[in-house]
Amino acid sequence: MTSPTDRQAARPGEWRLETDADSVQHDLSRLVLTLVELIRQLVERQCVRRMDNGDLTGEQLEAVGLTLMRLEEAMAELCDRFGLSPADLNLDLGPLGTLLPAD
Repeated sequence: MTSPTDRQAARPGEWRLETDADSVQHDLSRLVLTLVELIRQLVERQCVRRMDNGDLTGEQLEAVGLTLMRLEEAMAELCDRFGLSPADLNLDLGPLGTLLPAD
């Protein structure tokens, strides 16, 4: 029979959760920025499809372009603030590949 301390010890190759405050804050900011980047890319692709289909007026197209450009700049600033690179936001999903497509 194993003791409680034996069960709590990490086995080689086993994933461990880091619970120190700095690690949690960094990982949470990475997760949030990853989700925002995913949504930004999805919105951008939808706008490109609508543009290709001729669904946007010139005024709408200009507004969307400016908004997407500002959002991309804001994402770069947030990544800098939290010490992350855009590559850090591309989570590896194992056999499924990465979350974000390579541009």
